Amino acid sequence: MLRGMTRPPITLLPETLRNQIAAGEVVERPASVLKELVENSLDAGATRVDVVLEGGGVTRLSVSDDGDGIPASELALAVTRHATSKLKSAADLFAVTSFGFRGEALPSIASVSQLTLSSRLRGAEEAAFIEVEHGHVTSEGPTALSAGTRVEMRRLFASTPARLKFLRTEATEAKRCQEALMRMALARPDVAFSLVSGGREVFRLPGGEGLAARLGRFWPPQVLEGLAEFARQKDGMAAHGLAGRPSHAQNKADRMLFYVNGRPVQDRLLMRAAREAYKGRLLSGEHPQLLLFLDLPPDEVDVNVHPAKTEVRFRDEGAVFSLVRWALEPVAGSGGLAEAAPAVYGRPESSPDVPDVPGEAGCQSSACRPSGGAWGQEPAHAARPAGYGWAASGGEGSSGRGSWDGGAPSRLRAYQDFRNPPAEREVPLPFGPGGPAAPAAASLSASLPSAEGRPLGHPIGREGLEYLGQVAGTYLILRQGGAAGGRLIIVDQHAAHERVILAGMRRARGAGHSQPLAVPLTLSLHPAEALRLEELAESLREVGYVLEAAGGSLSVSGVPPSLAAGKAVEHLREILSEQSDGLDSLWTMLSCKSAIKAGQELAVDEALALLEAWLDAPERENCPHGRPVVVSFGEGDLEKLFKRK
Repeated sequence: MLRGMTRPPITLLPETLRNQIAAGEVVERPASVLKELVENSLDAGATRVDVVLEGGGVTRLSVSDDGDGIPASELALAVTRHATSKLKSAADLFAVTSFGFRGEALPSIASVSQLTLSSRLRGAEEAAFIEVEHGHVTSEGPTALSAGTRVEMRRLFASTPARLKFLRTEATEAKRCQEALMRMALARPDVAFSLVSGGREVFRLPGGEGLAARLGRFWPPQVLEGLAEFARQKDGMAAHGLAGRPSHAQNKADRMLFYVNGRPVQDRLLMRAAREAYKGRLLSGEHPQLLLFLDLPPDEVDVNVHPAKTEVRFRDEGAVFSLVRWALEPVAGSGGLAEAAPAVYGRPESSPDVPDVPGEAGCQSSACRPSGGAWGQEPAHAARPAGYGWAASGGEGSSGRGSWDGGAPSRLRAYQDFRNPPAEREVPLPFGPGGPAAPAAASLSASLPSAEGRPLGHPIGREGLEYLGQVAGTYLILRQGGAAGGRLIIVDQHAAHERVILAGMRRARGAGHSQPLAVPLTLSLHPAEALRLEELAESLREVGYVLEAAGGSLSVSGVPPSLAAGKAVEHLREILSEQSDGLDSLWTMLSCKSAIKAGQELAVDEALALLEAWLDAPERENCPHGRPVVVSFGEGDLEKLFKRK
């Protein structure tokens, strides 16, 4: 402190300010208010919890339950700090079995809002209420209430506008409230829940559901189909729930939910254990879907390390880590699910039949590596890439092999199509999988023109490159420069094609080109999918989808020109089930789905056309997922590999 300045004396903070500081630890936004109030309802033995939001929970947030209720004589204590019925001694603090126990929630909420607490004790003749405005009791007395408790909060942060300005939009705050209630509802499928927001019923969940049925009300069928049940216990601890197979991973971690003794938590240890179980089975940036419940003795976990009780501390972290990893192994393992019972979910009856295809979302292993048996062996289900001059021959007198049509050399025509698409072509996407007319061959080698007798070393005409050939049906080998001092270059054909397709999509951004369907397809729409559709409607239109939603169904009358109808519907399901996020992620997924696959043999002309298009694509060094497209070795690198220096 500077000389000459007087030191302010130490004084007690005013009670109102103390309450508002305490509220800052517990009440961050409407979602945290909802969490505290619903937890109180569950602690009171409620079998039904009803939530009403207005203005995203800022204008009004009401939670009603049919629990035990509070005596009229204790209502004033209920809104007083550190008053609780859940702790009697210090020993109770280390064996907590209830959600709330500090006695901070109600007084903290009341200090930053207008709060009305109404309750009727089970068996009491009448109900009572107390009203608190920004920490001061304004009125109390008898009221009308059939049973249980109702807490109504109005004008959150009205007296602290500095905190009000940090809240997000009404829609964002309402969504966070919905997510908070969803997490608690998943932990208690025996309890009925309802949520009304802005006068619209968001969901109504009956009590007595199973975990899989409850989860099916929040996660779309496309996500649920990849889940399997798991359950293991050891040394008095148990881990159980639902987990996604590696082939159904997604690029967001928002569907990894953890619970400790029924309490939703955000715990790094549990996250690390789950990732360890899936280690080596997911690409970087991929996350499994996971709903994990950890049950252990109360004295083995400390729930008092965070004011909002969203973090916990375990007495034996090593044992917990090992249990979680061990429990997830049957599902995360790549060698089948012998110990994991599949969680069966039915597709909506009105969904069209979509042919099964190998998992490719997020550039997964079956897309980026050969999906057949050995490397370089063409899988039976593979479809021949179309869109670059290939003409199928199958008519009378045909040899059964494809042929290259006349005119300019096919690889140059493909390259020109990429650079300057013909006017009649709706979307300039080279090498796309084509529509229904794209020929599918049981064996690609039987439909390709023979490359026998052709010398290696095909010049590309760009950057001094020569194409030498293909290895393992996946990698294109090139040489740059002469035999002396040149470089060896290896290109991943799937990753390169993804980058080419994405470049074409970005060039056509906003054009909204579409392939109309002769007969519109009708899909049933899960509530979560309907919300997602509202967010991505414009993005879907830009890539070529023509959609019309009505009630719980969705009519698809147009699809992206680069996709067959069945594929397009399958991808639409994945998009609406939030396996991609935003337009760029949507394009990335479509480019992966449409690209030629690893293990797919290419004729020389096909490889040259792909390479020329890739060389012209921006950001060509990496695929849209971030994997490298190309690696190169100079003379010095090769000498090091062979230990020549």
